[in-house]
Amino acid sequence: MILYLDTSSIVKLYIEEAGTEAVRRWAGEAELLATCRIAYPELISALNRRLRGGDISRKEFRLLIDGFSKDWADFAIIDFDEIEAGHFAEKYGLRGFDAIHLSALKLLKDRDNHISLAFSSFDQELNRAAASDGFTVLTP
Repeated sequence: MILYLDTSSIVKLYIEEAGTEAVRRWAGEAELLATCRIAYPELISALNRRLRGGDISRKEFRLLIDGFSKDWADFAIIDFDEIEAGHFAEKYGLRGFDAIHLSALKLLKDRDNHISLAFSSFDQELNRAAASDGFTVLTP
């Protein structure tokens, strides 16, 4: 199975929070982890917010960034279709980056309709949109 992770799920691979155990289990069971190329700056931004908020130290921040940067090479990095992302934003009322993730997920599925593909996000609107578009959505 290919597991597509949006940024809210990728964070859980590096930070202990609600849902971490499930995401780590799913990732361990997956043959391949996939995400959109926008997840890289999104994750750096999320970790930076944790640093500024005092949730992690500067040293922890650096270790997390270094670990994620090293792991990035192991992800299948998917592009997106900006027109389709705009369509998803309009159709489902999604925020921009959420619509981009859904577009990347669709591009991945369109490459090979026979692949086993699951989706993980901790954004309920994005999960509803992905389910409405026929994707298997994993929830803890």
